[in-house]
Amino acid sequence: MASLRLFSTNHQSLLLPSSLSHKPLISSPRFVNNPSRRSPIRSVLQFNRKPELAGETPRIVVITSGKGGVGKTTTTANVGLSLARYGFSVVAIDADLGLRNLDLLLGLENRVNYTCVEVINGDCRLDQALVRDKRWSNFELLCISKPRSKLPMGFGGKALEWLVDALKTRPEGSPDFIIIDCPAGIDAGFITAITPANEAVLVTTPDITALRDADRVTGLLECDGIRDIKMIVNRVRTDMIKGEDMMSVLDVQEMLGLSLLGVIPEDSEVIRSTNRGFPLVLNKPPTLAGLAFEQAAWRLVEQDSMKAVMVEEEPKKRGFFSFFGG
Repeated sequence: MASLRLFSTNHQSLLLPSSLSHKPLISSPRFVNNPSRRSPIRSVLQFNRKPELAGETPRIVVITSGKGGVGKTTTTANVGLSLARYGFSVVAIDADLGLRNLDLLLGLENRVNYTCVEVINGDCRLDQALVRDKRWSNFELLCISKPRSKLPMGFGGKALEWLVDALKTRPEGSPDFIIIDCPAGIDAGFITAITPANEAVLVTTPDITALRDADRVTGLLECDGIRDIKMIVNRVRTDMIKGEDMMSVLDVQEMLGLSLLGVIPEDSEVIRSTNRGFPLVLNKPPTLAGLAFEQAAWRLVEQDSMKAVMVEEEPKKRGFFSFFGG
C-alpha cells in the first residue's frame, strides 16, 4: 500500500511530514546519544533563523476557496498571527460584506467600533477603524462592514483598492502583509475581495464538491491577473486516506495543478479555539493543526511550497505459520 510524504521545495525551510503520518510532530523529551551532551531534544521542529521575506512589500494576499465552510477564516486568523509572531507587520481585512467572522476567531469582536464604511464616508480615520491585537501589536484587523448592515451601492473593488493604498501610505508605515479574508461564492463580494490582491491562497478540503469549486475559483483568479496561487489542503484525515475513503493530498494536487503551501490535519481543537477566540497557533503546547499553520505561514513568507510524493510502504513480514495459511 502507498502512503504520502510531504517535502519542502526549499531545503532551508522546515517541513511538516506528520500531517499525513502517525508519527507525532512533538516528540517526548529524550537525550542525544552522546553522553557528554545532556540537553534534551524536545521537538522535531526547531527554528534556527527567521524566515526571509521574499517579494516586494506590502504583499497583498487574498485567502479564498469558492465553497463555504472549508476553513478560509480559520486559515486567515492563524496564518496572519503566525506572520505577526515571525516579526512581520500584518493587516487582516475581513472582506465578508454581511457575515463577518474573523473578529470572533481573533477574540476582537467587542473592540470593532468602526469599519471601512465609516472610513469611506468620512465618519472616522483609518487608524480608528484598525483594531490592534493586544497579544501581538504588529497585527491589526480591519472589517469591511458591521453585521446586518447595508453597504452603499458604490462599494466595490475600487473602494477596497483605495483602502489598500491608504494602508500603504499611512504615517506609521506600510505593513509587510495585507491578508484579505474572501467571502464564499463567486459573486460581487468575491470580485471585490480579489481586486487589490496580487497573490492568492486557495483553501480546500479533499472532497469533490470543494475541489470543483476550487478549480472554478482558480480560473477566475487567473482571469483577474493573479498568477501566484498556492493551496492549503485542510481537514486531512490519515485514517480515511489509508482506507481509501478520502482523496490523498497528491490526488488533490494533481487535480488542481497548484503549488502546495500546507496540509492541515483534522483537529478537534479547532472548534475549541474558535469558541474561545484564541487561534490555534497561540496554544501551548501547540497542536498538530497549529504547527501546520505556522509552517504554511513560513512558506508564505519565503514564497516556498511543499511537494507531495508517493512512497511505497515496505511489505509486512510473514511469520513461520504463513506457509501453512496462517
